[in-house]
Amino acid sequence: MRRRWPLLGALAIAMAVSGFLPLHAAGAAATVKVQIRNFAFSPKVLNVRAGTRVAWSNLDEEPHTVTSAGALFRSSAALDTGDGYAVTFSRPGTYAYYCSIHPMMVGTVVVK
Repeated sequence: MRRRWPLLGALAIAMAVSGFLPLHAAGAAATVKVQIRNFAFSPKVLNVRAGTRVAWSNLDEEPHTVTSAGALFRSSAALDTGDGYAVTFSRPGTYAYYCSIHPMMVGTVVVK
């Protein structure tokens, strides 16, 4: 009997890359990281699939927040250097956020 598993594995990878299957393991939420550095969120605009966990890390020497514009998700407390905060985005939509301490710092999570 010929082994077909390598072919099925390659097919699954191709489907995942093309968007037909999620790239993360079943049962585990994908995590995408956003850095807070030089008084900016990086990346500034993030496109993710529903169910993705977004994790912010403050790499600045100043405190920052992740504050939801319009209260569409729970906002963070002040994050000191090295602190992090995470939100899982379950529903499609556009989620704007900013730093309440430095309002010129803005970002967007687009969930598809």
